[in-house]
Amino acid sequence: MKRFFAWGNRLHSGESSIPFVGKAKLWLGIAGVLVLLSLLVPLIFGFNFGIAFKGGSQFQVDHVSDTSAAKGEGIVNEAVSGSEPRLTPTSDTAVQIETNQLTDSQMQDVRDALVGGYDVKVEDVTSTFVGPEWGQDVTSKMIRALVIFVAIALVVMALYFRTWKMSVAAIVGLFAVMIVTMGIYSATGFEVTPEAIIGFLTVLSFSLYDTVVVFDKIRENTSRFEEKRNLKFSELVNLGVNQTTVRSINTSVVSVLPIASILFIGVFLLGAGTLVDISLSLFIGTIVAAASTLFVASPLYAVLRANEPAVKAQEEAVRELRLKNGEADVPPVTHAEV
Repeated sequence: MKRFFAWGNRLHSGESSIPFVGKAKLWLGIAGVLVLLSLLVPLIFGFNFGIAFKGGSQFQVDHVSDTSAAKGEGIVNEAVSGSEPRLTPTSDTAVQIETNQLTDSQMQDVRDALVGGYDVKVEDVTSTFVGPEWGQDVTSKMIRALVIFVAIALVVMALYFRTWKMSVAAIVGLFAVMIVTMGIYSATGFEVTPEAIIGFLTVLSFSLYDTVVVFDKIRENTSRFEEKRNLKFSELVNLGVNQTTVRSINTSVVSVLPIASILFIGVFLLGAGTLVDISLSLFIGTIVAAASTLFVASPLYAVLRANEPAVKAQEEAVRELRLKNGEADVPPVTHAEV
């Protein structure tokens, strides 16, 4: 731990440095590949949408002695073939079973089979029909909220930082978080539920907050950069990212730990359900968001400003001064050691 804090101090002072901007093409290239793969994966595997999005029948059975999927799904398959049952334990003594949309008579057959198969009372088995309309309504509202959120964030950040390029870089990083997180969900087969979407939207706020913290330091370092001759503009940006790296890592770790605890409790103690759906999307999204801020948004901002006349003039002036003083045209530190 002492070495970690010492490393953080060296990053903040500039004694050590991670080349976020110096290797911008590498980081952005990797990010581009991940985004492309994340876009292709759903086309191949699709998404594992929950019952709220595709509709179906849902059964809840309480006071059971066996919560294994094999038993519950076997009972339903014997009652109605082709129903594609999916069992989820909701506690040590309760299970939830989802199927394709069944007729009233088929639902009654399944209820009777569950009562007999689990040897429980009739009132211990409840059934519900879930139509896809509710999930479609949630999706529509989510897209609308996302568009409004991005538009407001774009304008507010442009006004706050007084440059649209920081705003654009932040939003691009935000879209990278969204796409990669969706790709992970598709590749792993994690169920997409309304609760997962709520967690996903929450992650976007964290991602934006983390980016604003880093960008604020970058703005501070690059203020009146035209007059500075010790570091180039790109090096000033890189210094700002390095100075906030440890803070970004700490913020992410502090955020992920309680989320991981909730995920553990949901999976191993309470059974799959709302807690798991929300915490899983938060867990994945928070990690992706932290990486996006450091390796996508920040380097992209430097790239967007690289061809500005003022930036090119300042970097050329620093280069000439270094050559005049017999110094190599490289930043003082180009690597980081823990």
